[in-house]
Amino acid sequence: MNSRVVEGAIDWVSAENGNLSIEPTADGSMTFRSERFGEAFHSRQGAWQEALSKFVEPTHLPQRATSQPVIRILDVCYGLGYNTAAALTALWALNPACAVEWVGLELDPVATRAALPYLLATARSAGAALGLAEPILGAIAQLLTDLAEQGQAAWPAPASVTPKFSTPELITPGLITGPSPAPQFRGQLLWGDARQTLRPVLDRGFRADAVFLDPFSPPRCPQLWTVEFLGMVSRCLAPDGRLATYSCAAAVRSALLAAGLQLGATVPFGRRWPGTVAAFVPLDLPPLSAQEQEHLQTKAAVPYRDPHLTDDAATILDRKNQEQARSPLEPTSRWKRRWFGDCRAKH
Repeated sequence: MNSRVVEGAIDWVSAENGNLSIEPTADGSMTFRSERFGEAFHSRQGAWQEALSKFVEPTHLPQRATSQPVIRILDVCYGLGYNTAAALTALWALNPACAVEWVGLELDPVATRAALPYLLATARSAGAALGLAEPILGAIAQLLTDLAEQGQAAWPAPASVTPKFSTPELITPGLITGPSPAPQFRGQLLWGDARQTLRPVLDRGFRADAVFLDPFSPPRCPQLWTVEFLGMVSRCLAPDGRLATYSCAAAVRSALLAAGLQLGATVPFGRRWPGTVAAFVPLDLPPLSAQEQEHLQTKAAVPYRDPHLTDDAATILDRKNQEQARSPLEPTSRWKRRWFGDCRAKH
């Protein structure tokens, strides 16, 4: 990528927010590091490949593209947009006519908008490699641009494709001016705390075939990994839908179990540990290993809680620590010694 473009983006992000830096990844895509959360948005092994291996493939979107006329996606923590971009590219490479209903949730538009040039370049390159025609590549680019730049608005289904869509309306009455760049797409990106913006999504009856759960890590952003929030997320999942996340933390998995979901493990990418895929129907879920199953019987499985969906991170972490101290579950250190030989292993 042209160095002047990269330098300009760094200057722009620094001026607007002061806590983001650009990091290249091994597959050629770019990501950001958030100083606020102390983490990068993606693995250094590849932002685009991570989106495919941790979110698109585990939710079986490619298989659905050839068998469903409409696919609904909920992207929790849209971030830089890679998960959604990879999903649209994969879907329309297999079935350009596949209708997509989409809702994204994101707290802060700064990173989303700053990352847009890199996202568009990567999506165009990946789409071209899959044989997507130029009109579709251009439509995806315009969709991602409109979502990032305008947000808080939605495209209605044009009259010519209305029968393809199943959700009567999206979340707010505000509409992006003009038709969707892709007539088979209807979507909305909601800015703000996902604990609040998810509520109207649920109340309107949106039920996703695929949920991408991609907040910063539980210790850094526990607000979006609690029993209460994940319970609300699960109610936005269709009966035969799948939820995917990079996290295999026992606290996260126990919260998903409390929401009535069954668990499976996904192939590790860019890290030692697998991710998690969850569904109400356990058919074809890759099973958890004995090690992972035992992890769910330790104090690490004490979940994060946020009874009123309003607490800050420090309060949620303190509540978890207190509950762990009282828990009769096996100490996690004992589980680590059993599986790794000492307590230096991290999970």
